[in-house]
Amino acid sequence: MLDDHFYQRTSNLTGLLLPLADRNLIVPNVAVAELIDYQPGAFDLDTPPWYLGRVSWRQRQIPLLSFESACGNKIVIGERARIVILNALGGRPDLKFIALLVQGIPRSYKLDSQLSYVDVPLCALEQAAVQVGEQVAKVPDLLGLEELLVSAGLA
Repeated sequence: MLDDHFYQRTSNLTGLLLPLADRNLIVPNVAVAELIDYQPGAFDLDTPPWYLGRVSWRQRQIPLLSFESACGNKIVIGERARIVILNALGGRPDLKFIALLVQGIPRSYKLDSQLSYVDVPLCALEQAAVQVGEQVAKVPDLLGLEELLVSAGLA
């Protein structure tokens, strides 16, 4: 799985730092399919608060979610809001991509095998926290995000 590669093969991995409203996420660059402009998704009021509807991307309707809200925090849609299209990793035929709300343009970082793990509180959708440059970044549970969508019937 990609998450295993993130931890075990970081000697030549490029990560993307995804800026959120209240934290930064770090993902392998191969997890990101594209960065697109923010577009409000159409959604039903009966959906979970972290679900922001679906966005159009390459003739597909992709589920959009707020990572902060999925972790129990407030949804923020700032002036620099963008959407990152993530490659789904679970192998589900009906869920190939997930759209994630971010607050700016991701930055690329070279990661090495000497990742410095940081002991900070994590939400259920975070696997670890690492030092990336001068910032702490959380490693998201990408399979957990997929499962969240599937279990809510939104995939």
